[in-house]
Amino acid sequence: QVHLVESGGGLVQPGGSLRLSCAISGSIFTINAMGWYRQAPGKQRELVADITSSDSTNYADSVKARFTISRDNAENTVYLQMNSLKPEDTAVYYCNVVGTYYSGYWRPMDYWGKGTLVTVSS
Repeated sequence: QVHLVESGGGLVQPGGSLRLSCAISGSIFTINAMGWYRQAPGKQRELVADITSSDSTNYADSVKARFTISRDNAENTVYLQMNSLKPEDTAVYYCNVVGTYYSGYWRPMDYWGKGTLVTVSS
């Protein structure tokens, strides 16, 4: 089993910053990619940013130049630094990890965190 624990959400004023963290623990695993998704009320879940094992990154157009995704391989943690936040960034943010984990044999891994709420409001 693999566990994802997200933290860092909260209430922030427009123009402010937040840093989300997602720590991965559990069975022996290899990670191919980690990402952050978000889901606003009444909307579908959408990709915010992801990062591969080779540190290639991808961002939604709406967050480019404002958000930065990074990873700490030693700590098995992925971060999302969010700057210049806007009210439209308000959503539940979910961490996702894709790879393989060992439980008797190597199995595919595609896990989601429980989500952390980000509210941007004055």
